[in-house]
Order: sequence, then structure tokens, then C-alpha cells
Amino acid sequence: MKILLVEDDLPTAAVLCEVLTAQYYTVDLARHGQDGLVLATSSNFDLILLDLLIPKLDGISLCRQLRAQGVQKPILLLTAKDHSADVVKGLDAGADDYLTKPYELSELLARMRALLRRGQTELAPAVLTWENLCINPVSAEVTYKGQLISLTPKEYSLLGLFLRNPQRIFSRSDIIDRLWSIDAIPSEGTVTNLIKDLRHKLKAQGMSAEVLETVYGLGYRLKTPPKIEETKGVLSGEQGGQIHRLAQTGKGKRQTNLASVNKVIERYKDTFAQRVTLLEQVEQALRLGKLQLELRYRASNEAHKLAGTLGSFGYQTGSKLARAIEHFLMGDKPLAPTQAPQLSRLLSELKGTLSKPPTPLTEEQLEPTQISLVLVIDDESLSNQLKTEAISWGVRIEVASNWAIALAVISQSPQAVLLNLNGQDPIEKGLTLLQKLKEQLPTTPILVMAEQDNLTHRVAVSRLGIQRFLHKPVATAEVFEAIAQVLPKSQPSEAKVMIVDDDPIALELLSTLLQPWGLRVKTLQDPQQFWEVLTTTTPDLLVIDLEMPTYSGVDLCRVVRQDPKWGNLPILVVTAHTDLESIQQVFAAGADDFIGKPVVGPELVTRVISRIDRSRLQQELKTLKHRIGT
Repeated sequence: MKILLVEDDLPTAAVLCEVLTAQYYTVDLARHGQDGLVLATSSNFDLILLDLLIPKLDGISLCRQLRAQGVQKPILLLTAKDHSADVVKGLDAGADDYLTKPYELSELLARMRALLRRGQTELAPAVLTWENLCINPVSAEVTYKGQLISLTPKEYSLLGLFLRNPQRIFSRSDIIDRLWSIDAIPSEGTVTNLIKDLRHKLKAQGMSAEVLETVYGLGYRLKTPPKIEETKGVLSGEQGGQIHRLAQTGKGKRQTNLASVNKVIERYKDTFAQRVTLLEQVEQALRLGKLQLELRYRASNEAHKLAGTLGSFGYQTGSKLARAIEHFLMGDKPLAPTQAPQLSRLLSELKGTLSKPPTPLTEEQLEPTQISLVLVIDDESLSNQLKTEAISWGVRIEVASNWAIALAVISQSPQAVLLNLNGQDPIEKGLTLLQKLKEQLPTTPILVMAEQDNLTHRVAVSRLGIQRFLHKPVATAEVFEAIAQVLPKSQPSEAKVMIVDDDPIALELLSTLLQPWGLRVKTLQDPQQFWEVLTTTTPDLLVIDLEMPTYSGVDLCRVVRQDPKWGNLPILVVTAHTDLESIQQVFAAGADDFIGKPVVGPELVTRVISRIDRSRLQQELKTLKHRIGT
């Protein structure tokens, strides 16, 4: 797939290009908004990665112009601005999603995959298949009958292009437009050779059927696959060995990609110290009382870029310090020479951080988010439908048509198993297979599907400890709902959480993040009604925004702590200011914990539930001590 990256910061752009190329994306880079507009309207991209603060035409204006000109491809905003107003402007301008710098690369890649799936006219399947040929877009691996095929990035992208568009004819110029960046356009003969090389590699792997057919005078398209022969018996020793080597081969590929990304990080890490020079000039001018507004604005802009870039290069602390410097320089209020020591301290800490080696990128940061693996033992069309919709339900489907293939998937410890009993004839064979599954996976939830619905069969499978019985025909949504019911979950809490924030968008976000965990959430936008709502809601935990009109989060913390009844109520403060002074103020007012904006869902849920559990444990210990008289 082809990505347009609009980013003016060269080190950030270099790392992103390397990461995306390692994930088999084709990337075009625009260094300012005007170039981004020209490229986006003149070439065919699958997704646009857009920095918010870029020269000539800013990201929000570029979004508006692209949507006004009919460009409907997904747009993902990359922004170092952490104010909700900036994000709302971007989304209102036409962006589909945003990510605040510094960000985890794994989150960026996950958001890109989600937008690319959404951008397809039909939902792209988790695994693309053609006969026994499979492409896993998440791991970027290609296999035929379970054996890994080594393809070049262009061969991989070419095969993926046709498997995603099975009915479409692509001319050579169409393929060039999709697979090559604008500054590396090859001749049409290169496309012919690429197709020839791909066909040769697939044949060498044992494929007798042609995947691509030539449509003379028009181009190429994916052939209709021959009927898949039912797989019987067990895998050969060589095939079994290949299955067990897949994980190690994929790991080696990821390590190679990781090394190439870390080389880019190493190449640019020394440039950051040079970029601090402008900030030092501001500190000197401020000390002398000669700081001009133009220099202050330039330095604030430089600190803004550093805040967004340093985290991606392994300098998380440096990113926070750069953001603190940006906040120090923001605003129109004049700065006094007496404030120079504060800026000097921040600069000294930043330079000290940059003098040390960056934290290297790890394999986990390029790994996709872990999702539940479900083994489906079936050989019917429903399996393909399940695979197609799996990602949107937060699961990964692996299909096995016989016991030997199922064993290979069982070695990956699936979180659930779905067995089609009608694929096992007679029914006694299916019950025997169920028994074998329970022996292999004694604690794993197992679901069965069957066309025959009678009490005898239901009792037979229930005696084997099966969690769900589904009567066919059954819709895929019903299957996924049943899977969701049996998948392992964290123990839900029935606690009540009260959220106070004057921003309705923040209230909705926090409430949406907490409610799926069984928490009852009460939201309040007007802090002036705080005490009345608190006493009627009687929450187990408070989540309070720090900055609000009339009464701040600090005011509300103090009020709660002054009352004997609420003195031990856990309080979590949400704040965009994570500098030492602000955090000290938060704890001094009586807060138990804080979380920085932008709020990360898993962090919020973990902090809320752990605080509630700790508070309940303390209350139980207190009650126990009272009962035994100690």
C-alpha cells in the first residue's frame, strides 16, 4: 500500500520512512503543505500521514483543501499539540484520526491498519488467501501450504495488491503508481520482470496453478482459484518442520527491520544537540532583557518539534523537557530576566539527556497489539467470513481443516476453539475430536457449531465441558458474540466512578474507556454542582480534571479531603501539565494519583481499578481489625 507522509522534520521523517518501508509500505515524503497538496491530488495514495505544524500550508488547512477537492483517502494527523481544541480542529477539518507525539510506533502502525481497513470498500480480511497461498498483513509473511516464501518488498506488495483487489485489472502504469514512490518511477519493463519473478518464486515453492493472468492489451488480474482439495491425513515431516520454523523466521525478519530503523536513529541522534542552540540563544537574550518576540516564537516552534521528535528517538525524558520549554515560551505575556534561571535549568537538563545514548527501539515496539487467537476447526465457507471480520472484533482467526493442522495452532496457545461438528462425520467422530481438544487444552473455552439441534447432542457436548453450542445456520455476528462471551476477561468491577471535567469531549472519552470494564460512571461538566453530585452518587473513586473554570481540580481535592466522610476517597487527577511543580501541587491538595493528557486507555483503566481495589482492601482490613478488637 502507498502512504503519503507530510512531515517537515527530517529526522522524524527518516525514521518513519524506514519503519513503514520495513512494514512493506511504499512511502512518498512531502516536506511542506503545498507539496503535500500537489502529491495528494495528483497521485493515488491509500493513506495520508500528516503533521499538524508544517510550513507553507499547515496541516489543518491542508486537510480542508483535500476534502474540498474530493480527496477521501484516510488522513491520520500526527501532532505534538496536546490541547483538545487543536485535535477537534483537525478532526473537524476532515482528518479521520490523530496521534499525539511522541507516540509508540506499534500504536501508529495499529491505527494505520485500522484506517486502511476502513478505507477499503470491503473490509480487508485479517489474512489474504488464494487457494493454499496466504498473506498475513500483520506479520508481513507469505506462506504456501504452511511453508514460508521469501519475497522482496516489491514482490510482497504486488501479490498483496492483487489479493486485495481480486476482480480488478491493473495496467503496468497502475502498478507503478501503487508500488513505487514518485521519485523512483521505473520503466514498464521493470513491472513485467517483477511479475515474472513472482510467478517463478511461487512455482518454485510448489504452486502448479497460476495466480496472475495476463489480460492482453489491458494488464493483469488475479485468476479465480481452483477448487481447494480437501486436506486429509497429517502434515509431512518437512511441512511440520516449516510450521515450527515460521515463528523463528518471522523473528529474524523483524530483527533485520529493527536494525535498519535503529541505524536511522543513530544517524540523526547527534543533530538534536545542534538544534538546542536556538533555545540557548533565547536563554541568553532573556537573561540580558533583550528577548525579541520573533526569536521567542521561533524557539517555541523548535521546542514544539523537539517535543514531538525526541520520544520517537528514544529520548522520552528529553521530549518532556522540550514540551516544558515550549510551554514556558508560549503566550504573549512578556518574560522577565528573573525567569531566565528556570529556562536555564530546563535547557541544562535537556542537554544532559541528549548527551547520553538514546534508548534503542525494541522488537515489541514494532509488534502489533496482541489480540486473542481463536482456532476454528472447519473446512466450510463460514471460516473465510469469520477471518474477514475477525480484526473488527478484536480477535485473530486461524483455520484448521484437520487435526494435524489444528495441533500446529494449538502449540500457539489459542484463547478459544470453535469446532464445526458437521465437518466430522459421523457425529461420534466429532465427539472424539472434542475429547482430544479437552485433553490438549483443558482450560481453554471450546464452542461447537452443529446443524442437528437435539437434546442428545447438547447433553453429549455439555458433558465434555463445552462452553457454547451454536445451532447452524448462524450469522458471523452471533459467532463472534459467543466467542466474546467465553474469552478470558479481567475481573470486572462494579465500582462507581465520578468524572469531573468541563470539556464534554473529555467526559465522553473517559466514560467510554471505563464503562466496558463494568464500572458505573457518573459524569459532571459543571464543577459548581460538584458537592451535590458527589453526595448523591457516593462514588468509589473520583477522576478530576486539573484546569476548570470557577473551581479547579486542586480546589475540589481540598474540599474532599476536609470532610471526614470522604477523607479516604481515592482521587485521580487528569492533567496536561506533568511538570514537577504541577504534580507537587496535585499531591499536596490530596490527590492519590495523576495521569497525563492525552489519556492512554490501558493506563487509565489500570490506575482506576488498582486504586479501587487497594481502597477496598484497606476498608476490608479496617473492618476485620474492628471485628477482632485490635
